[in-house]
Amino acid sequence: MKQFIKYFRVSTRRQGDSGLGLAAQERDIDLYLSTYAETPWEVIGEFTDVQSGNDSDRPELQKAMALAEKTGAVLLVAKLDRLSRKVSFISTLMDRKKLNMTVASFPTADKFMLHIYAALAEQEREFISLRTKQALAPLKGTGKLGGNRGNIDRANAAARKVADDHAAKVIDTIAPLKEAGLTLQQIADTLNKSGVLTSRGGQWHPTTVSNILKRA
Repeated sequence: MKQFIKYFRVSTRRQGDSGLGLAAQERDIDLYLSTYAETPWEVIGEFTDVQSGNDSDRPELQKAMALAEKTGAVLLVAKLDRLSRKVSFISTLMDRKKLNMTVASFPTADKFMLHIYAALAEQEREFISLRTKQALAPLKGTGKLGGNRGNIDRANAAARKVADDHAAKVIDTIAPLKEAGLTLQQIADTLNKSGVLTSRGGQWHPTTVSNILKRA
């Protein structure tokens, strides 16, 4: 019988207490188990960390990996960034020969492919950060962006430029999905599962998809 160990991560205690974030991860994991997992299967453990994805010292993840290596079970996570947002940390997991793991949103990906996905996601985050800094650079003459009407207007213009540039980048992905009849929520789910980030480096929601379509 195929055995799995579920691992969840949320960034804040509020998310952990309220279930925000956890519910979406549980949904994706359950979808994988019901659609892709070999039958019969069983879940032999669940672990949850309430920590940033940039924090590599996560006790519950260490427990989950240790149990997976001991039993031969598969460590199952909803998305790659639930393990880490650092490609260097993902690389260390790939080197653990006894660790078998699966990412629900990439159900057929092997370790090598997951490593590539992690590297691409990290590059995109770095690019978004750099682009935002360059857009705001002209506003730093006084050491802060606020203070008077002119600075506020320039800050708003810079933010709009970042949003417009990002909309132009992702509209070729979003438009065909909309034309195919997908709802805004379905489009948002597709983008999130594919590792595509919003202009602010966050997750997609129906409203953010709608905003992109309006800008386009």
